[in-house]
Amino acid sequence: MGAVRFARPTARFDDVATFYRDDLGLAVLAQWRDHDGYDGIVFGLPDAEVQLEITQHGSPPVIPPPHPENQLVLYLRGEQALRDAVERLSGRGHRPVVPANPYWARGGAILFEDPDGWLVVLTPWVFGEGPTAG
Repeated sequence: MGAVRFARPTARFDDVATFYRDDLGLAVLAQWRDHDGYDGIVFGLPDAEVQLEITQHGSPPVIPPPHPENQLVLYLRGEQALRDAVERLSGRGHRPVVPANPYWARGGAILFEDPDGWLVVLTPWVFGEGPTAG
């Protein structure tokens, strides 16, 4: 396999693009407006081999409601990386939310909602590289 892309719709394209690009600091790999009726943006997670695509389509755009177990999990390398990410998001007006699954809190993860209400999980450890939540 050369790469993988996860895609999901949004009803708030500009706000969601700002959240992932500016607030969270993800790299933009591609972006388009009104391509066959779709607006879209692709982020690297953290590079081009793993990607997150956000699209908006329709007037008004219709998306499924967020669910607490539908999450984007970003494994950060250590407590300082986690503190930096939380500080950046908090400084831009975002507040942590309580996870539905206690696994994340036990492992020191901190969750935020994006503008559509979808959850982003930030962990201070990389799955498979060391201790994880119990």
